[in-house]
Amino acid sequence: MKTKRILVVCSVLVLAALACQIGTTPITITQPPVTVATQPPVSVAVPNSNPAAQQDALVNLYQQVSPGIVAIKNISQESLGSGFVYDTDGHIITNYHVVQGADNNKVEVDFMSGYKVYGTVIGTDLDSDLAIIKVDAPAAELHPLPLGDSSLLKVGQTVIAIGNPFGLNGTMTVGIISALGRTLDSEHATPGGGQPFTAGDIIQTDAAINPGNSGGPLFNLNGEVIGINRAIRTTNYTNTGEPVNSGIGFAVSSNIVKRVTPTLIKEGKYDYPYLGMSSLSDLSLDQIEALGLTTYTGAYVTSVVPNGPADKGGLKAGDKPTSIQGLNAGGDLIVAIDGHEIHQFDELLAYLITNKSPGDTVVLTVIRDGQKQDITITLGKRPS
Repeated sequence: MKTKRILVVCSVLVLAALACQIGTTPITITQPPVTVATQPPVSVAVPNSNPAAQQDALVNLYQQVSPGIVAIKNISQESLGSGFVYDTDGHIITNYHVVQGADNNKVEVDFMSGYKVYGTVIGTDLDSDLAIIKVDAPAAELHPLPLGDSSLLKVGQTVIAIGNPFGLNGTMTVGIISALGRTLDSEHATPGGGQPFTAGDIIQTDAAINPGNSGGPLFNLNGEVIGINRAIRTTNYTNTGEPVNSGIGFAVSSNIVKRVTPTLIKEGKYDYPYLGMSSLSDLSLDQIEALGLTTYTGAYVTSVVPNGPADKGGLKAGDKPTSIQGLNAGGDLIVAIDGHEIHQFDELLAYLITNKSPGDTVVLTVIRDGQKQDITITLGKRPS
């Protein structure tokens, strides 16, 4: 998928839309400080056979977490989004595309109580589409929400989204985790205006997410934030051209948020680890046969950036033409990183961005010429 300037992201008649709303025209597609999430998680586990208890549990969850959720108005761009309170120092987490282009980095932050205040954007991360807003608000308005461990998530698990769709503050929707480890195009492109980098470790959900939900929290049943709603994929639109939820939404995982946020607060930016390679993932049978591979899984290396970390470490890209135009054989097939088995490139990327930093080393296990071997690579940082 390619991201145009207005953030309309199209791929074969399918649109991945950033779930933020602009006026009547929507935008379509470490350890935290001790002040974080002082409110304990809300346990709402109930027997599946008791619908009334399930209903009461969701009502209780909403009452407990809603004071920590905010609506965000980017006045200069006439856009609407969502966010939530990170700590008692007045830091608010949202999406970068919600605050993008704000004059003097100023936005309006509206609390569920009705209190409104201007906030300043103090940190942005284009790779994961995250931003930090600082507000000077009374302590009574600051209700930090706890961040959960997204590595424990399972497909089929119930999740709850709360945000500001179409300007309807405090809207709650319920669904499940549809898939884990998805990727989206980053808001950060390669130097010279090239291809966008890839954002990984993305949660897919069927909880209804619409324009205006961007930056809002995705909860588990314990009231922990396990994701930040970012985008939808849809072919459905209103009469005015606004994208409509079709059951495929995407959220930034909480473990990325936990890793990135403290650095954004301290330094205003975050550097991601960089391998400097391109890959084919989820190979088709035709591709596997053309490449002469004997395994069906792994991340096949199609190119390496000259003098980049992968190149310096000795990773090999395909260079022998095959029966499929543009597909070269002879490249390494990455099957593990630091001993963790890799079935596709998405898993490799998720491991890197949630566990590694520039300057760290990784050991890639590859299949080359039918034999396994280990390659040690020192990671760089994604170029600006």
